[in-house]
Amino acid sequence: MPLTDWERKVLKRIRDWENKLLDYEPNDFRLTYEKFLEQSFGMLPEKIQKKFFSVVDSWLFHFHSIIQGSQMQLEARERILSAGRIFNNNVEKIADLKTLKLDQLQYIAEQQMARHRFYSFVQGGLTGTGSTIFVGTDIPTMAIINLRVVQLIAMTYGFEINTPYEMMTSLKVFHTATLPPRFQKEGWNTLMDELEGYDRYFYNGEEDITDFAWVEPLVQQLVKAMVIIMFRKRIIQGIPFVSVAIGAGANVRFTKNVTEFAHKYYQLRFLKNKEVGNDEY
Repeated sequence: MPLTDWERKVLKRIRDWENKLLDYEPNDFRLTYEKFLEQSFGMLPEKIQKKFFSVVDSWLFHFHSIIQGSQMQLEARERILSAGRIFNNNVEKIADLKTLKLDQLQYIAEQQMARHRFYSFVQGGLTGTGSTIFVGTDIPTMAIINLRVVQLIAMTYGFEINTPYEMMTSLKVFHTATLPPRFQKEGWNTLMDELEGYDRYFYNGEEDITDFAWVEPLVQQLVKAMVIIMFRKRIIQGIPFVSVAIGAGANVRFTKNVTEFAHKYYQLRFLKNKEVGNDEY
């Protein structure tokens, strides 16, 4: 089915964004920093490195399953379907959302994105108080918030995430979205390559999710926690405003990056599906 003028404009914006991503070249400082991290992490025995990434992968799968089956996610799913029925009262299941116009789906997706940026803002603010509980649970909580919004964006564009292919794809979209730009290029190319061999149900690609590229985001989260702890005693009228601002700002920026990446990916798939006239993508 031919794309409308509006859809072609959106597709062009996505391609422009994609070209910027693929053309990214890190500066000398970033290359030095990444080399330092690689050398530092490489000092660990290979067995420990593999075990570390295996544990992280296991936790991501675990989080995905918990989110997918949670009452909160089921309610969000129904809200998406209800929003879809505003535009087309024949929408009964997630796949039916593909019958809506792109601007309608974008409106629904942006609601989900804004809501989860607010959740990240609140989580970051709580972490910024310096409470041991909130600082200690910040990384898993942010993983859950952002995995959840990736799932919701996928569903908004008509992709049911309870199949093996869509489950793995949503995890890889989340993972790639959290990487430094240099590694995002590789992740995006992998996602595009896997679309070419797209099976509607089964997943035939690489099942490992995390690797060395994810060390830097984890280090950034740990540095954030250290900075918050350093500034938590700078209190103004009983509130550690500096550390709260650091926590809230960092978490919102993190979720903004994840949601922008995921939105571009699922919008692209929606437009490709419409162009070819079926669910090939």
